[in-house]
Amino acid sequence: MSFMQGDSPCIARKIHRVGAARKQNRHQRIEGRAALCYAAARFPPHEEVLSAMIPRYSRPDMVSIWSPESKFRIWFEIEAHACDALAELGVIPKEAAATIWEKGGNAIFDIDRIDEIERETKHDVIAFLTHLAEIVGPDARFVHQGMTSSDVLDTCFNVQLVKATDLLLADLDALLDALKRRAMEHKDTVCIGRSHGIHAEPVTFGLKMAEAYAEFDRCKTRLLAAREEVATCAISGAVGTFANIDPRVEEHVAKAMGLTAEPVSTQVIPRDRHAMYFATLGVIASSIERVATEVRHLQRTEVLEAEEYFSKGQKGSSAMPHKRNPVLTENLTGLARLVRGYSIPAMENVALWHERDISHSSVERMIGPDATVTLDFALVRLTGVIDKLMVYPERMIGNMDRLGGLVHSQRILLALTQAGSSREDAYRLVQRNAMKVWDSYQIAGAASVDFLTELLNDTDVRNYLSEDEIRDRFDLGYHTKNVDVIFKRVFGES
Repeated sequence: MSFMQGDSPCIARKIHRVGAARKQNRHQRIEGRAALCYAAARFPPHEEVLSAMIPRYSRPDMVSIWSPESKFRIWFEIEAHACDALAELGVIPKEAAATIWEKGGNAIFDIDRIDEIERETKHDVIAFLTHLAEIVGPDARFVHQGMTSSDVLDTCFNVQLVKATDLLLADLDALLDALKRRAMEHKDTVCIGRSHGIHAEPVTFGLKMAEAYAEFDRCKTRLLAAREEVATCAISGAVGTFANIDPRVEEHVAKAMGLTAEPVSTQVIPRDRHAMYFATLGVIASSIERVATEVRHLQRTEVLEAEEYFSKGQKGSSAMPHKRNPVLTENLTGLARLVRGYSIPAMENVALWHERDISHSSVERMIGPDATVTLDFALVRLTGVIDKLMVYPERMIGNMDRLGGLVHSQRILLALTQAGSSREDAYRLVQRNAMKVWDSYQIAGAASVDFLTELLNDTDVRNYLSEDEIRDRFDLGYHTKNVDVIFKRVFGES
């Protein structure tokens, strides 16, 4: 605001005061809006925090690991165990450590109060410590001695990941049980194997289940390794030098929390550990998607060799009453994309500035709960799909027979070469008869020309093979004779 030359000084001062007041009010409004934005961003109602993990795709046990109540309880235990170690070292009074456990051990932390404090401090750990002091009293001054926020945050995050992993491992065990049961059930159920989506040679449906079993068994091995990699604790203080806290405190807290001491931390636990962890979850999700995609293909109307269980009263379409859609495995395909996607920001978290920054923090607050909750749900859903999967052996044989015996083409090729034909000539002889069958299949949707008959009538083929030698190559059992060998490799002697 300005005033005209010639206006009196008092008018000028008045105008200046009005302008200054308006400017101050404007700053207050801006600061108020900023505070509201900060509060909205960091302190949504806790029901909304949990609803970020969509209930439709969440299971209570996994969700509870990431609840504010669980987090603050872990924070307290880290701080209290550190106080125990400090007391043993003579840094703080033993009576103080006992009081901290006595008053905080059974306390119900007031999450709204912690949020209220953080709105002022804009620091979550300080807000918690302030609230803890309200509960514990004067002895709270001994809490957090020589520690930094990341000591609490990182150790807590790893405790939560370990707990989440234990649930995921139990999920994998249940899935492995279901896969093994279905594999044994259909060990000798012959179906067509496909390469490029095209009929290739016979396999068994049990082999498909055994393949999935072996894959998820590898997933379990990887997840166990990932659990060990993130099960570390850091209580090393600012920039990780233990300048203000004894390394023995870290060792005590690690043991008490079921972790191991991080060999060398900066101010944070190195994030390559977490990158590998979330990458492992992504691989498991990809395995889920592979099995889900197999089921979706097998349920296609033109195939229909297996399908998801369709319960009484279930509806497939709002418009078409006849539909039975593979909705569960389609859902799993989508969930797998989410879990796999979380691995990229976890890898980008590795490169922090110098001894630390907090660019990883917002990422992990999202991907920690989201990835584990989603994968937990997906594993349980896939177990249900496998457990109740409807399998149609007659349809499998029918589909295989639609190509008029072409699945035996390689056996004829090999027989011709063993009888003296060059591989090139043998391939040409087999292919020219096979293409007749293919052409008839394309016209009618089922082969009207029989491969065996064509071979028996081909004089060039008969120059090498007798009728019995040709017929012998059309034995389905030949293709499955080593199923027992494969099953022993996968499941052992049992």
